Amino acid sequence: MAVPASPSACPLCATPGGQLLVESPEWRIIRAEEPDYPGFLRVIWSRHAGEMSDLDDGEQQRLMTAVLACERVLRRLYAPDKVNLASLGNMVPHLHWHIIPRWRDDPTFPGAIWAARRTDGVAPAPRPAVDDRTLAEALKAELEPAKA
Repeated sequence: MAVPASPSACPLCATPGGQLLVESPEWRIIRAEEPDYPGFLRVIWSRHAGEMSDLDDGEQQRLMTAVLACERVLRRLYAPDKVNLASLGNMVPHLHWHIIPRWRDDPTFPGAIWAARRTDGVAPAPRPAVDDRTLAEALKAELEPAKA
C-alpha cells in the first residue's frame, strides 16, 4: 500500500476519518468504526503533519490535552481494564492518536488490537452502551477550561 505523504493524497485530510464527535480549529475527535472495541476514539490533528515533533510546544500540549481528556472520559463511561494510547502513522502518516478502551476478555488482549485474535473461545462480556451524543457531551465537558 502506498503511503500518502502529502495532503492531496491523505485520507485524514480529505475525510473526517470516522464519526465526528468534537472538534477545535486544531484537532478533531472521532469515534472509530471498530465493533470489537467500543469507545475507540481517534484524535486527529487538523493540519497535515506526520510526527509530534512537527508541532510546536504549545500545539503538542493542546493535542495531548485532547488525548488525555479522551482517556479520562473513556475510563469514566466505559470502565475498561486498560486504555491504550498509540500514535503510529505507518499506514496513514497524518498525525493522529488512537485512544482504545481495552478489556481482559477482548479479542486480542493483552496484545495490540491489530494482533492475532485469541482462539480460546472466551466470549467478551457485554460492554457499556454509550451513544455518540453522550460521548460528545462528556468530551466537551472534559475539554472545557476550568471555571474560576
